[in-house]
Amino acid sequence: MTGGHIWVSRRAAAGLLLLALLFSLVLLGPLVSPSGWDETDFTAFHEGPSARHWLGTTQSGRDVFALTLRGARTSLLVGLFVAAASTGLAAVIGAAAGYAGGRVDRVLMWGADLLLVLPSFLVAAVLAPRMPGGLPVLMAVLAALMWMVTARAVRAMTVSLRRREHVLAARYLGVGAPRVVARHVLPHLASLLAVDASLNVGVAIVAESGLSYLGFGVRPPDVSLGTLIAEGQGTAAAHLWPFAFAAGLLVLAVLAVNLLGDGLRDAFDPARGGR
Repeated sequence: MTGGHIWVSRRAAAGLLLLALLFSLVLLGPLVSPSGWDETDFTAFHEGPSARHWLGTTQSGRDVFALTLRGARTSLLVGLFVAAASTGLAAVIGAAAGYAGGRVDRVLMWGADLLLVLPSFLVAAVLAPRMPGGLPVLMAVLAALMWMVTARAVRAMTVSLRRREHVLAARYLGVGAPRVVARHVLPHLASLLAVDASLNVGVAIVAESGLSYLGFGVRPPDVSLGTLIAEGQGTAAAHLWPFAFAAGLLVLAVLAVNLLGDGLRDAFDPARGGR
């Protein structure tokens, strides 16, 4: 194994380890926390860290540790779902356009180009608060605005793959188009889709946090890292803990998925990884 590949492996492993630690904290932390995320302590407003409240309390008397873990769980779940949904949508639309060609290709790529020219963040900020359904609708809107670039890459690779001998043989034998795509096209795109999904987790987390920070994302009584950062920034100079813990978890989550995505991308592209 070359030095470049060792670095790639270490980078991907570091991202995976950090992501695993974050999920462990988010899932196991509430089990040992002295307080629940939705509980209010009316005897402790804006208190510092203590045995009863490990990272202190907010100005409304809620436990910072439990509340931030709840927000981190929300942001991570949004990131994972949006990444999986947008990558899956890109795979289906890109493969269908590239394999079918003709009018189907033109219509699907025209739709992708139309969405590409729209300011995705502003569209999500306008649509999400006005649609009933809360968090599921927010995730659906984000996923619907993140698939276009990958779909174009999938389409280009599918156009090349459909001319290969094993694909042509399957078509001549009368195998249906969905089965040909599923068995002979998509497996060759697995590396592209895996890298895209891992990187999209970070993009989705940042997008959701940005929308929630501005008041267009997660709605009360639920919280996300974006809402907690927005609530904590006003008093960060005097009471740092509500802001710092949420901001730190957001940075670590994005760093973890970016390390994992970069490591996977370089592993699937040895020429790039060896630079």
